[in-house]
Amino acid sequence: MSAYEHQHWMRLALTESRKALPACAPNPPVGCVIVADGQPLASGYTGPPGQPHAEAMALHGLPCPPNGVTVYVTLEPCSFEGRTPSCAKALAASGVGRVYVGIVDPDPRNQGRGLEILKAAGIAVEVGVLETEIAELLSPYLIRSH
Repeated sequence: MSAYEHQHWMRLALTESRKALPACAPNPPVGCVIVADGQPLASGYTGPPGQPHAEAMALHGLPCPPNGVTVYVTLEPCSFEGRTPSCAKALAASGVGRVYVGIVDPDPRNQGRGLEILKAAGIAVEVGVLETEIAELLSPYLIRSH
C-alpha cells in the first residue's frame, strides 16, 4: 500500500475519533479502522468512561475473524487495564497482521508499552501516519508525565 492509502485509512480513523467527543471525556477521543484487501471491515471510537475503547469496538464489529487484517488507530493502544481491558493485549490476541498508529501515548502508564505488546505478539507496527493532525486533535486530552 502507498503512503497515500495509509493516510486515507488513518483519516477515516481520525473521523472516528471525532465521533467520540464529547462523551469520551476525560479519555482521549481515539478512532480505529480495520481494513483488509483495500476494503474497510469495521470501525470504532472511544465510548464514554467504562465503555469499550475504539479498538475493542472495531474488533467487535468485524464480520469475519481478524486474521491478518490491518488496523489503523489514532493513538497507541493502551497496555494497561483500568475500567476496560488492555486494547494492546486484545489486538495481540486477536490475530491482526499489522497496526498503524498515529501517535505514541504520552501517558506514563503506556508510553510505548502498547507498541511493545503488539511487537512481542509478532504484529508489524508502524507509528506516525498523520501524526501532526492527530496530535492536534488529541493533545488536549492526553495525560503527560511532568
